[in-house]
Amino acid sequence: MSSVSKSSKAGVTLAQRWQAEIGDHVIALAWSPDGAGLAAAAVDGPITLCDGTTGRIRQVLPGHGFGTTAISWSPQGGILASAGQDGKVKLWNVATGELHIPLDGGAAWVERVTWSPEGTLLAAAAGKKVRLWNTAGQLVREYGNHPSTVADIQWKPGTLELASAAYGQLALFHPDQAEPVRSLNWKGSQLVLAWSPDGKHLATGDQDSTVHFWIMKTGEDLMMSGYPAKVRELSWDHTSRFLATGGGAVPCVWDVSGKGPAGTKPLQFEGHMANVTGLAFQQSGPLLVSGGTDGQVILWHPGRHKQSLAKTQADSGITQIAWSPDDQRLGLGTESGAVRVYVLK
Repeated sequence: MSSVSKSSKAGVTLAQRWQAEIGDHVIALAWSPDGAGLAAAAVDGPITLCDGTTGRIRQVLPGHGFGTTAISWSPQGGILASAGQDGKVKLWNVATGELHIPLDGGAAWVERVTWSPEGTLLAAAAGKKVRLWNTAGQLVREYGNHPSTVADIQWKPGTLELASAAYGQLALFHPDQAEPVRSLNWKGSQLVLAWSPDGKHLATGDQDSTVHFWIMKTGEDLMMSGYPAKVRELSWDHTSRFLATGGGAVPCVWDVSGKGPAGTKPLQFEGHMANVTGLAFQQSGPLLVSGGTDGQVILWHPGRHKQSLAKTQADSGITQIAWSPDDQRLGLGTESGAVRVYVLK
């Protein structure tokens, strides 16, 4: 990737810090909670643990037979969970690179894996099932009554409430309950979900090129339509005001403050020559980064600047984007297996 020129408006640059090669399409990318490490999973299985500052490869974990699908760091940082097409969930000791605990996902293919905010529970979605384990690897719950394959799961920020997305249903679970504590029904196929940081809203990106926006207090849902492609990219800003959506070559950002997005038009940010494949707001800042199949990476400041702040170009399509915990470093993964880290200046 090339370095970027400074924006005259905002004085922001993205300076390349390091690069590494993991050999195949980067299917998952995640920073350790302290920002000291960056884990990158290749679609064919191996998981590479890099030093977050220098890019030095610390460990290469074998990952999963037939391919790795997802990774998640425990909030305490010592354990990395992974899921794969072998039907397994694996807990890795990141210090030694050893397999700590292997778990049965409950189906032939495990799609998602994620730790609870406090790190006390691990959730995984496989087929029509969602399973929960404690840190000792003991099965706590199995929710196997989903109407179809579970496409995504996500913990409500700061709680032990877990949302799952499947065809026709959003379900909310609590580990103390054997059945869903709440169901939100809609006849459609949901691909990805995202809680607002304040927990008041839940958004889904959908197979029919729409975004659904749920108001959790009332159960009311709104639909944003007109996207040219399936919506697989969602990101909230840390204030819960802005929701960024993909579903085409132009990132759209909805302002959900005040009375919400009903009857409004989104901010649209033009710059990509092909579909967006990744969107990520900073965890505590206002900046949004987008990446696309055109290999472009573009930095935006929604609500303040319509034009991009900075750009750079990769030699293949962007597959993963991840901000470091301090929001000062940007991790990128590509179709060709490159991992790059840029420093925000």
